[in-house]
Amino acid sequence: MKRPTTGGLVYSTESGRMCPQCRQPLAQCQCQAAARGAPAGDGVARVSRETKGRGGKSVTVVRGLALDPMALAVLGKQLRTACGSGGTVKDGVIEVQGDHCARIIEVLTTSGHRAKRAGG
Repeated sequence: MKRPTTGGLVYSTESGRMCPQCRQPLAQCQCQAAARGAPAGDGVARVSRETKGRGGKSVTVVRGLALDPMALAVLGKQLRTACGSGGTVKDGVIEVQGDHCARIIEVLTTSGHRAKRAGG
């Protein structure tokens, strides 16, 4: 069985690392620039509580914010500080440990974001 290959040049002594899709130097890559162009989300923050896959522990999840990764990390830090708990930012989703839906919606609305409760 053959493996599908994107094949091609991955490094050049002339220009350094190369993108395997568009075969351009990483600094001039067109396919990665298009993927990084617009952050995902519609601007409405959806706040929900999840326990699935976390050993029964509840986590408050914020999705749908159209922010770049740095702004999302700063907002995640503000939310964790306001709730007094830990958490993380992964793949454009802010996770705060514990059930803090009401507090997070309050903080998001005071900071100028549209927020709504999602889930049950």
